[in-house]
Amino acid sequence: MMVAANEKLVSPKDMLLPYQRDFADDSSRFKIGVFSRQTGKSLTTAEEAVEDCYTTPETTWVCMSAGERQSLEWQRKAHDWAECFKLAIEDYAEDRAMAEALMTKSVTSWANGSRLICVPSNPATARGYSANIVLDEFDYHEDQDAVWRAIYPSITNPLGGSLLTRFEALRSGREVAPKKYKLRVVTTYNGKRKAFELMQDANWSRHLIDIYEAVKQGLPVDIDELREGLNDPEGWQQEYECKPIDGSNVLLPYSLIANAESAEATEFNTVPDVKDVALYLGIDFGRQHDPSVCWVLEKVGDVLWTREVLVLEKMDTPDQQQILRDRIRVAKRVAFDYTGPGIGLGDYLAKEFGSWNPAAHEFGRIELCTFTPKFKRDIFPKFRRAFEAPFKIRVPISRLVREDLHAMQQVVRNGQYDYWAPRTKDGHSDRCTAGALAVHAAEHAAGSCGVY
Repeated sequence: MMVAANEKLVSPKDMLLPYQRDFADDSSRFKIGVFSRQTGKSLTTAEEAVEDCYTTPETTWVCMSAGERQSLEWQRKAHDWAECFKLAIEDYAEDRAMAEALMTKSVTSWANGSRLICVPSNPATARGYSANIVLDEFDYHEDQDAVWRAIYPSITNPLGGSLLTRFEALRSGREVAPKKYKLRVVTTYNGKRKAFELMQDANWSRHLIDIYEAVKQGLPVDIDELREGLNDPEGWQQEYECKPIDGSNVLLPYSLIANAESAEATEFNTVPDVKDVALYLGIDFGRQHDPSVCWVLEKVGDVLWTREVLVLEKMDTPDQQQILRDRIRVAKRVAFDYTGPGIGLGDYLAKEFGSWNPAAHEFGRIELCTFTPKFKRDIFPKFRRAFEAPFKIRVPISRLVREDLHAMQQVVRNGQYDYWAPRTKDGHSDRCTAGALAVHAAEHAAGSCGVY
């Protein structure tokens, strides 16, 4: 390769920070990395996989991520690395039953016979591969033990790979070395689950990078600003200091969400403006860090149908108030997030539409809901039950809605249940929270004076 006089001969992986480079260069067959949030787990594993595909023809890597959003994000990072390595993509395809349906897999192919296959976490789709494996954000996979049992055998077949290559070697008298497929586990802790177990196993090459070590080695973030913005000491310990809390499980597995998905449930602007329709609203208010979400349910018989999942991002409170007011006017009952920034707007809405608080003999439209641990332990299990047979809720077929619902976690802290979701660029499971509030509004309406 010709290099200009003022250019250095560098490798794409020179862009990795030292701790990322250490993990990528570790050639151990079994290795695990527990990394602080947003310190480059997916970036690092994608680099290793693409470099291997580039240097070793007919190589296959399978990345199983916690969900579809994470799977596509990992694939995007892999495509960026391929471009840096000047490895031209020959083909890329996604498998879906229909538009917006859950992706079963995405496949990137190169002319040298190498492939990257990305799949959302699912024990049923983990089987059938002979490949190198990346388990991305593994502690956030639902049904983790079943996934582990299904995917681990993928690395055990020493005769995997191209039959044609093996046949041509046989004809020419050459030997084909048996394959030793690799297994990479990367995650942030999510309770004391499989990653915690593997980090105690001396048979694995183990890497642990907390936020302090990442910054020490060049990650350009402000630790104090991050800690203050999170405002959650236990969350900070697990997400950034790599100190796991007691335990955690997904609130809504993909299988439950799929049961409730319907093409007749709608995500966008189909709120009927008629008085004889039973509409119930859940409003999760956000202002700066997270969006506001208004989830609108219509009760038809004994089933709650989603009519709108309205998302308001980075919008002034007066503008939000006007948009929400139009929906509240036609609703039977509204459960409003009366926590933090929602307190002020909640007061205005309760004054305009009346507060619903039977203990104080108030029977208006707005229930002001403070998100205490007790309140969360009330609404989120009821929200889950609406997805269980016999199904009481229908939700739109939407990747954003599905991923948001799936992100909510039931965690155990000091022996007590709580509910929590990681903050991503798409929010903080705000749709899930608004949906739970909407179901709460419908349930309380049904139990109070027969309103609807």
